[in-house]
Amino acid sequence: MWRLKIAEGGNDPYIYSTNNYVGRQIWEFDPDAGTPEERAEVEEARRNFYHNRFQVKPSADLLWRFQFLREKNFKQTIPAVKIEEGEEITYEKTTSSLKRAVHFYSALQASDGHWPAENAGPLFFLPPLVMALYITGHLNTVFSAEHRKEILRYIYYHQNEDGGWGFHIEGHSIMFCTALSYICMRILGEGPNGGQDNACERARKWILDHGSVTHMPSWGKTWLSILGVFEWAGSNPMPPEFWILPSFLPMHPAKMWCYCRMVYMPMSYLYGKRFVGPITPLILELREELYNQPYNEVNWKNVRHHCAKEDIYYPHPWIQDVMWDSLYICTEPLLTRWPFNKIIRERALQVTMKHIHYEDENSRYITIGCVEKVLCMLACWAEDPNGDYFKKHLARIPDYIWLAEDGIKMQSFGSQQWDTGFAVQALLAANLTDEIGPTLARGHDFIKKSQVKDNPSGDFKSMYRHISKGSWTFSDQDHGWQVSDCTAEGLKCCLLFSMMPSEIVGEKMEPEKLYDSVNILLSLQSKNGGLAAWEPAGAQEWLELLNPTEFFADIVVEHEYVECTSSAIQALVLFKKLYPGHRKKEIENFINNAAQYLADVQMPDGSWYGNWGVCFTYGTWFALGGLEAAGKTYNNSATVRKAVDFLLRSQRDNGGWGESYLSCPKKEYVPLEGNRSNLVHTAWAMMALIHAGQADRDPTPLHRAAKLIINSQLEDGDFPQQEITGVFMKNCMLHYAAYRNIYPLWALAEYRKRVPLPSKA
Repeated sequence: MWRLKIAEGGNDPYIYSTNNYVGRQIWEFDPDAGTPEERAEVEEARRNFYHNRFQVKPSADLLWRFQFLREKNFKQTIPAVKIEEGEEITYEKTTSSLKRAVHFYSALQASDGHWPAENAGPLFFLPPLVMALYITGHLNTVFSAEHRKEILRYIYYHQNEDGGWGFHIEGHSIMFCTALSYICMRILGEGPNGGQDNACERARKWILDHGSVTHMPSWGKTWLSILGVFEWAGSNPMPPEFWILPSFLPMHPAKMWCYCRMVYMPMSYLYGKRFVGPITPLILELREELYNQPYNEVNWKNVRHHCAKEDIYYPHPWIQDVMWDSLYICTEPLLTRWPFNKIIRERALQVTMKHIHYEDENSRYITIGCVEKVLCMLACWAEDPNGDYFKKHLARIPDYIWLAEDGIKMQSFGSQQWDTGFAVQALLAANLTDEIGPTLARGHDFIKKSQVKDNPSGDFKSMYRHISKGSWTFSDQDHGWQVSDCTAEGLKCCLLFSMMPSEIVGEKMEPEKLYDSVNILLSLQSKNGGLAAWEPAGAQEWLELLNPTEFFADIVVEHEYVECTSSAIQALVLFKKLYPGHRKKEIENFINNAAQYLADVQMPDGSWYGNWGVCFTYGTWFALGGLEAAGKTYNNSATVRKAVDFLLRSQRDNGGWGESYLSCPKKEYVPLEGNRSNLVHTAWAMMALIHAGQADRDPTPLHRAAKLIINSQLEDGDFPQQEITGVFMKNCMLHYAAYRNIYPLWALAEYRKRVPLPSKA
């Protein structure tokens, strides 16, 4: 049986940590573990997922939950409650439902204080890792037979009915993920017509029916060229010379969004070397299987701009094609020939590799995210197959692997701090400290231990890095990458805990460490008042015209985000109250400018576009939280009144809210089909209305929403898994498995605290 292990480094000599692996979560298979009943429970969960896979596509993340609830002997002792038709919701019934949710979720806390959870969903994360391990000859040492079985399960269970795979688990089939999934199945031992439910044959038919892999988007062409089933001549150039351009140019790595920079850094290294893995018999078979014509007859130059229409979210403007063609025809032939290949290309490759090593070291070989992880690991192997850099990368692969009833998937990089920050705030709002004191103390300890203590090493500005001391990351301290909203939520938790008795929740954080967090937040505000996420925004917007991907928008430069801005307002308002003397004027200006930014970016319908959750419901919850903290109310702010109108208009017949993930790519509000509600969306909308004072005007919409949440609660205090609720870069959805617990719980807590309810007493 599989087991989740917490905060362990194991005995690998190539792994190291800044805080003794707090937050690390890795899966191990133990063939002797588990009673027959426990194994049957897991098999039943897998069967249920498979049979309902076209109705509910995200996993309920059950395997580690079974383990933790068993280890803690959790039994739900509070009886379930139901609100009947026409019945008034009482304080007692709300409290019962809330306590059931609180005790259930408290039992899921890990020993180091965080809440584990799946953070996955995109279907282009895992196959490149399998491909890289195949290329380097480490597939069978890193992935046991049990790993390979579960990777295949995930691929089979998320194949669409038309035979393809989506960009993410809820998406329509696209060439990129269908080809990657097909290749992954073949590498893992399936024949061309093998796989569950005829998976390989159906996938290949989809690929060939849609123009073959000559219609892969640019990232797909890169990966296929690396593997040897495509030619680099069929890819647009990614010259590593980009890394030695003078910094006064508008197009310079320092001006790029960090994720874009970190992906194209190893990609340009591998492109500059024209790296190709070993050409094995399987690679030769794939060359025959993936094309509509003989491989040696493909006109590589002509297929560079081909892309299946299903994959295109961001169509390239003509100016970009002109730029690629110029590099392809004029620049690359020069840079790959003597003397320029010696004078310029070799130096560019050395500089690029220096940046790769720097980023690897400063993230303890986790890197900024899963796409970058695999590319950096492969670049290190290409430089030295037996070197320590590559071995350090191998040691951190388990940090990315996640297992659920739908198989093994690759995490974005883990959402440990992000989920825990919200879980703690939800539990604090429940006001049940006397019942869950130890849970709160462990959560507090985790958050304190996860704060980043230092800036990146050395002359970090020359490596295009921003300060990180005092920040929190999305995952754990070892990851090292500051994020503004994670920092704000971490700061908020520490400030809330500082107002509570230390004998219950532990020692409060030292003021200097709080000041470091404030410094990070202040450093990330833009001129327009909005907050960037990772690094200061400020590069010219026109650079987005050069976005080389086809399936993401707004990825070239850093932008400001509603959620980051709102989180920072809330944290700094609380900080100012507790530490009124520290940088008072700067913080006041920050809050005023940030609140103005929120008003400025409100949509005409009264909502806000959510960048990290689905979508207008999520953005509006954040915005109203920030505006409330900044002193804006329904009575004094037209912005708040418009937002309330939007939320009341979009409430569904059953009292809930339900928004389709399609709102994110379409950038317009799209309700869930069939008048359905989603409990997470319902919780966000409920809390948004509570922020806007709805309880004082007409609490009826809040009662209707609370009734839906209470009546949807499961026997053990859990809530059902429904549609996917997270997103990044407009077009790719992300499954946050903890959201179904955190937000309904939090909404009930705020409802009980801030909405007057009748009592039977």
